[in-house]
Amino acid sequence: MLTNIVIFFLALSIVFYVLFAGADFGAGVLEYITGRRHRQVVADAIGPVWEANHVWLVLVVVILFMGFPSIYSAMSLYLHIPLLLMLVGIIFRGTAFTFMHYDAIKDQSSRVYDAVFKISSIITPLFLGMIVGAAMLGRINPEAESFSEAFISPWLNLFSLSVGLFCLVLFTFLAAVYMIGETDEEPERKAFIRAGKQLNMAAVVVGGGVFIAAEWNGLPLLALFGESPVSLGSLVVTTLLLPVLWISLQHSWVLWSRLLAGAQVVLILFAWFWVQHPVVINMGASDPPLTVYSAAAPPATMLQLVIALIVGAAIILPFLYYLMKTFKAGQFKQG
Repeated sequence: MLTNIVIFFLALSIVFYVLFAGADFGAGVLEYITGRRHRQVVADAIGPVWEANHVWLVLVVVILFMGFPSIYSAMSLYLHIPLLLMLVGIIFRGTAFTFMHYDAIKDQSSRVYDAVFKISSIITPLFLGMIVGAAMLGRINPEAESFSEAFISPWLNLFSLSVGLFCLVLFTFLAAVYMIGETDEEPERKAFIRAGKQLNMAAVVVGGGVFIAAEWNGLPLLALFGESPVSLGSLVVTTLLLPVLWISLQHSWVLWSRLLAGAQVVLILFAWFWVQHPVVINMGASDPPLTVYSAAAPPATMLQLVIALIVGAAIILPFLYYLMKTFKAGQFKQG
């Protein structure tokens, strides 16, 4: 019972991180697609809330560290390179954003900050997805005899790269849809609507590439989904929402567009979670997978964690709601 409660908070934290922080990363990529003329709109949208979104990542790390220590240990050891690159991306992105928009002196250094912001907005979701792909593929080998086999091969492969690209496209798609409600200028809104449609279709194509890459690297992902009616049903519902989302985008229905885009992403996450559950990390062929139940901390520790999560949620969630309401309340009048 305690483990299931912790799993619920872990899953919820991942969902919130993807929906909010993921869109923030995608906003940095949007400048490549929609052009520099929309930079100020993007900055105004993410400025008030970007730092608060990392609360969910911190919560994920704390839950894994305290509730599932062997999973945390395995990820920190065998996937330390993509984890480090992801964290470097987060730090560099936040630093560049701060100096780019709040520096008292605007000079040539602003171009450097802008480039760092864009590059880190790309590499962070890319390596996040590669970590997810590595955890699922099953190439982590505790008995590896070389540095490459132990710390490179598990994540530097076609499948992990395809999952990273999928995360990148998905985050940018979310950002494009969210940005529709961030401006009253019709040309800017049309640019974001067009980008949202293009990225929505790109997510479908790249998502198909994930299944192809999985087969290429020996992971029968398509068969796993076929054996799971719940995961397969989630993907079917996600597909059926496509035309509904496009109609909503066409009419600039802000609230409905955001809800539908968020629903698609949540359904994709749920499908992945269900087909993987209870496994978190697939180890090599000679080692059993790490599951949320086999890796769970002792009951006394889980009880303390559950209490901390409930109390923390009661304190943090109202303030996050107040933050979002203060800065974003006026954006849904069009929806």
